[in-house]
Amino acid sequence: MKLTSLRIITKDIRQSVQFYERAIGQNAQWYTEDFAELPTGSITIAIGSTHTMKMFGGEDFTESKGQTSSIIEFLVADVDAEFEKIKNLTDHIVQEPITMPWGNRSLLFRDPDGNLINFFTPVSPEAIQKFK
Repeated sequence: MKLTSLRIITKDIRQSVQFYERAIGQNAQWYTEDFAELPTGSITIAIGSTHTMKMFGGEDFTESKGQTSSIIEFLVADVDAEFEKIKNLTDHIVQEPITMPWGNRSLLFRDPDGNLINFFTPVSPEAIQKFK
C-alpha cells in the first residue's frame, strides 16, 4: 500500500488552491472547476469543492464537527525562512517556529478552512538522521 494524496474539501476552492500554491510554492493543475492537485514530490495535495462530495453518495461527509484532529505536515529546508513567507499569507499562526522535544523546529498555522498545517525542519542529530 502506498499513500499517494491528501484531499482537502472546501467551500471556496479558488481561495484554498491559491493559499496552497503560495504556501508550498507549487502551481496547481486544474482538472475541473471543482478539482485541482498540487504535487509536492512525495504526495499530492488534492483540493476539491464540496460539490465533488455528491459523487460519493450525495451526503456532505466533510461537515466539521468543530474540532480538528489532524495536521498536514511538510518537511522544509528552513522553517524560519518559511515563517517569513507564511506570516504574510495568513493571520492564523498558531505557533511561531519553536524547537520541539523530538528534534524538529516547527511552525504551526491554519489554512483558510481551518486545517492545521505544520512546516518543520529537523534540527537535532536524531531528527536529521530520521529524515535523510
